[in-house]
Amino acid sequence: MKSGMLPVSVASELAIVIGGVRILVRTDSAELARLLAERYGSFATLTSHPEEKAARPGEWSAFELDIELTAPPARVDPDEGVRVNHKSGRWVMERGDFQAEWDPERRRGWVRQAANPYSLDTVLRIIHTLILAREGGFLVHAASAVRNGRAFLFAGVSGAGKTTISRLAPSGVLLLTDEISYVRRTATGYEAFGTPFAGELARVGENIRAPLSVLYLLTQGTPNRIEEVNEVDAARAVLESVLFFAQDAELVKRVFQSALDFVNTVPVKRFVFKADASAWEMVG
Repeated sequence: MKSGMLPVSVASELAIVIGGVRILVRTDSAELARLLAERYGSFATLTSHPEEKAARPGEWSAFELDIELTAPPARVDPDEGVRVNHKSGRWVMERGDFQAEWDPERRRGWVRQAANPYSLDTVLRIIHTLILAREGGFLVHAASAVRNGRAFLFAGVSGAGKTTISRLAPSGVLLLTDEISYVRRTATGYEAFGTPFAGELARVGENIRAPLSVLYLLTQGTPNRIEEVNEVDAARAVLESVLFFAQDAELVKRVFQSALDFVNTVPVKRFVFKADASAWEMVG
């Protein structure tokens, strides 16, 4: 398949909308389309009418992605990293279980992969990081939730408590994700969006968005308390948590600046918490 070309026979199309970005996914496999619809839940819609292919009110962008099925790889190294390179105006993405290209100017690309819905997860994450890097937003390793109309992020190293704080959320709190948070810059600040990228809870987030109030850096301990964080430590913590795959100097600079802009706008605080329901009394 040449870059930008569609499969010979398109059996199914899905619109996958994450963070307000609409990506129309085409596949000649009705079974894969079914698996993807199940995988992405409320973030995916099977399309059948031309008007469904464009971005709708409240969505920022519309892109297209063609999937070509290949035989499953004989072996996939679980430690193999993804490779993302910029060539002739296109982004080339590779790992043992997929190959992909993305043309940001034409707003379209293709993926060759086995019939595994989770290979597409990585491709979508990469595409979203590339889109967000140019507008001051990012994907970040953090849980996030909405309470009383405001969003809160909970970041930390592995084992810091992202899944724990998510599991402890009381009634009335809407979980956006326990693993990968989606942050976009707006004219007045930042918004957090729900994502289908789940962690240990294995639960798709709520497909909603809300103004971002605070980013908490998690540490488990007692007593529950909130501590101030200086801007240098805050920026370092954000940069350590941001997902970014591309080896591109210009975009790396943009991501660095985005982290600085973020900590100058959104409060970043350290949240030391005990792993019980009392922790959420401190959130707000």
